[in-house]
Amino acid sequence: MHWLPESSAEEREAFFDAAGAFLAGADQKKLAKLPPLMRIKWHLARERRLDDLLTVLAHEREYRASSFEVSGRLRPRAEVPGLDSGSLPQEVVRLRAGELPVRAKASEAVWREGKLVVRGYAYVHNVPADGKALLPRFAWLRQQGARRRVPVRVRQREDLRATRDSGQALHSYDQAGFEVVIDPKKLRTGGRWQPGVWQLTLALPSPGVVRTGSVDRTDIGSAGHSQARELADGVRLVAGFQDERMQLTIETPAAEVAAHEAAGDALRLALHVPGGPSGQRPVRVLVEHKGGEFTRSYDVVETPGGGCAADIPLADLRVADSPSAPTQDFVTTLEFPGGATRRATVRAGFLPGQYLVPDGREIAVTTDGPGLLKLHDRVRQAVVDDLSWNDAGELVLRGSWTGPAEGRELVLRHGKYFEEKYLPFEAADGRFTVRIAPDRMASPDGEQSLREGRWYLSFRPEGEAERKDDVPVKLRGDLVDALPLTHEGAARTYTVERRFFDRVFLAAGSPLREEDRGKYRQRRLRAQYVRDRSKPLRNAVFYNCYHGRQYSDSPRAIHEELVRRGVDVEHIWGTNDQQAVVPPGVRTVEWKSAEWHEALATSRYLVTNVMISSWIKRREDQLFIQTWHGTPLKKMGADLLGTSKANPAYIATLPGRFEQFTYLVSPNAFTTPIMRSAFGFPNEILETGYPRNDVFYREDREEIAERVRKTLRLPEGKKVLLYTPTWRDDQRFGAGKKFKLDLQLDLEEFERKLGDDHVLLFRKHPKMLNNITGARDGFVRDVAAYAEISDLYLVSDVLITDYSSSMFDFAHTGRPMVFFTYDLEHYRDTLRGFYFDFTGTSPGPLVKTTSELVDAIRNVDVVHKEHADRYAAFVEKFCEPADGRATAQVVDRMLEWGERHQG
Repeated sequence: MHWLPESSAEEREAFFDAAGAFLAGADQKKLAKLPPLMRIKWHLARERRLDDLLTVLAHEREYRASSFEVSGRLRPRAEVPGLDSGSLPQEVVRLRAGELPVRAKASEAVWREGKLVVRGYAYVHNVPADGKALLPRFAWLRQQGARRRVPVRVRQREDLRATRDSGQALHSYDQAGFEVVIDPKKLRTGGRWQPGVWQLTLALPSPGVVRTGSVDRTDIGSAGHSQARELADGVRLVAGFQDERMQLTIETPAAEVAAHEAAGDALRLALHVPGGPSGQRPVRVLVEHKGGEFTRSYDVVETPGGGCAADIPLADLRVADSPSAPTQDFVTTLEFPGGATRRATVRAGFLPGQYLVPDGREIAVTTDGPGLLKLHDRVRQAVVDDLSWNDAGELVLRGSWTGPAEGRELVLRHGKYFEEKYLPFEAADGRFTVRIAPDRMASPDGEQSLREGRWYLSFRPEGEAERKDDVPVKLRGDLVDALPLTHEGAARTYTVERRFFDRVFLAAGSPLREEDRGKYRQRRLRAQYVRDRSKPLRNAVFYNCYHGRQYSDSPRAIHEELVRRGVDVEHIWGTNDQQAVVPPGVRTVEWKSAEWHEALATSRYLVTNVMISSWIKRREDQLFIQTWHGTPLKKMGADLLGTSKANPAYIATLPGRFEQFTYLVSPNAFTTPIMRSAFGFPNEILETGYPRNDVFYREDREEIAERVRKTLRLPEGKKVLLYTPTWRDDQRFGAGKKFKLDLQLDLEEFERKLGDDHVLLFRKHPKMLNNITGARDGFVRDVAAYAEISDLYLVSDVLITDYSSSMFDFAHTGRPMVFFTYDLEHYRDTLRGFYFDFTGTSPGPLVKTTSELVDAIRNVDVVHKEHADRYAAFVEKFCEPADGRATAQVVDRMLEWGERHQG
């Protein structure tokens, strides 16, 4: 059914026959329980209503599968635009109670003047909350095990995140924001505090009935963690989450841990008993190793002044079997007369601390969100106790760390893309200071901002790439209320936040405005793009290079040629997350922003080297050049039909997408017919060679190479190896488009045998997210962040690759190539398929092991001579034209077209 829009007439008939047979034998009760749109689709399939079914499938692709409109005030029904719901049975379109669920999430939970303020958003799924017909909302706290309810006032507010987080493009939930203020005093019974659990419930009017729902947690910050607050002596409230849903718990602990200190070789826990000596004093403190290996008890004794305490020998808490062992946790319980027990909690004002023990470890005494006492045997960790933003836009973190600071560096690690930044820090006398300027991070192309996402902080031995010895940076437990700590950067907001209660991270926000983010707003921007196409054209060139990730490749060559000629045009570069570093004189527009859409609609010249979205339509008075970005070895586009990697829906859009290009640039005569067959391109192909490859024929190429050597700090006298592995379709993180680096190259052996006189530049494909073990400033160097790969070709003596199109570009240098094709048969026969006999055509040896690769490089001159004839044939087939005039020819055609159409 998913591929029905792309199917042939015969396939559609076969589908309806099979669907009918399936439905005839299916359990009708189970069919009736399908979600609304699935009920509608299968009913249309039963009745062979092709056009209506295609309408629903198109709606799903555009707006998301679970999105539909709702009609009927008392008896709500599912509606799909363009489909006559009146032609469907009521049992198919009628919505049951559970099919209009409440979606509610807290985004903040803070204390203000003794009251708990919870903010977030709540809406009924598929019922817009856009301000057009807002109805009052209600909330209450219900005590578990009792009928008592305490009403809570709800203040409605705008929250654009509700629409963005919904992940759909049909409805606006902008006015779904709420704020509730909870006064704990109203939870008393007869003026007295009583233990109990209270569930927060929201009620939202919707078609048919008022619907209720609980408030879910987020995963970070104050709304992602429980928090305890002392209401009175011996009374505490825990605002937390059970099964991801918010609830309040009133507790009346008979005793709490108030403080701790060293008492000789023991850890002394000072206990507070409400009511003083007249209170119920615990008789023992029980400490259980969380691994279940033992439980020990320690007597509680009186202390001067009427207090009480228990001493725990530090030796009893040292259970790790090695200095680098994982953190060992302990559960602490208070035992009272009569045998009653209760988990030990901490009193308000409790300060966490650490006690040093041998072998670089410490006994940490801390707490968590619910206020439980936490004891750990762990590697000495860095704990922030002071944090602020200074006037220079730097995040300054200070704290304690008694670990080995010498030979360490601060690592910022991206939580999603695993990218890492390495920063220095100051350390002395068990203290450290870190300064992070997120708007001014060093990169090979110049300063740039941190990319969007969460950056976690750790200390790591200098020069290492492995994470096994990382020391995480945490926040002292009593300071969690100081977060979030925000700073408005040049184009984005930076926020210090926490996860797992005290794991501190720096979040870089999106440079997109909130009103441009999310599927709903992107759909509206596309509608605005259509309207902007009627505006007068500006004399501008809009560049799309690798979806805004880089200033490089053929679009860069075209830009530089236009500047060299002094052509009077405005240059606009689309930059994704501000990651493309552009030269002066170029205006940047953030990827998919309102300005990006407007530039796309009104620039006279458009240049791209990658695929465009199917909704982009070239105006008759626009010139659109597709430079593409490689000679194909692997099959692509429509040539994948019939294989397991074919995406019929995507392939069906290719002719319409490529029809938008005025010219398509081809690197050689071999590629030209493939572009016709794979993309269905109907217009003129410029077989000029790629503009990006002109660099191999420039007179100043040696000067460029010398500049690159200095930028990369390449050691003199060593040969440079460049490794450019491509991605594998079956090596993924989950089911998405994030691919693993399938590292079969033994880097340790490689360095051991080649490290004395070689250096390895490791250029993984951008789709691969893994870090490269050991890749720093030594033998192995990660150059994935270096934008212009042709610069790397210029400084490399040997290319090591597999099936990457880099082989075709590097062949312009005439230098040796070795192919590390450890999975050749699987890749060729199962994953992708090739356009030609690679084994009989490769301009260098194909090797399968690290040892074979080492031997080939050690004897590279001999190997190169042995493949000289094949290399020459390869160059003749794939590197012509090779006159260094590709950019000039493409720009000539641009300007000739411009003169004709402007005239």
